[in-house]
Amino acid sequence: MTQAASVWTVIVLAALAANLPFFSQRFLGVWPLKIRKGLGLQAAELLLLYLLVGGIGMVLEQRAGQMARQGWEFYAISATLFITLAFPGFVYRHLLRRHD
Repeated sequence: MTQAASVWTVIVLAALAANLPFFSQRFLGVWPLKIRKGLGLQAAELLLLYLLVGGIGMVLEQRAGQMARQGWEFYAISATLFITLAFPGFVYRHLLRRHD
């Protein structure tokens, strides 16, 4: 996989993963829940998916060559970007969709 393909893979994966908690009533899109998934559980799921996508990005970076050291600024900006990518799912789930 080329470096450009790796970058686009992580971006598309992040966009899909950021919206998953809001479009699915299952935990991480796989396990059914007995309770209705509220905002707190969605936030926890969003954090887990952020870490998962970050791990995949680190693996792809390692395969491309030497991994660059990152400071706290990188993680703050990438978390903010991940939350921004989750905006369409949040709007659909909490602002547009009629609740039963």
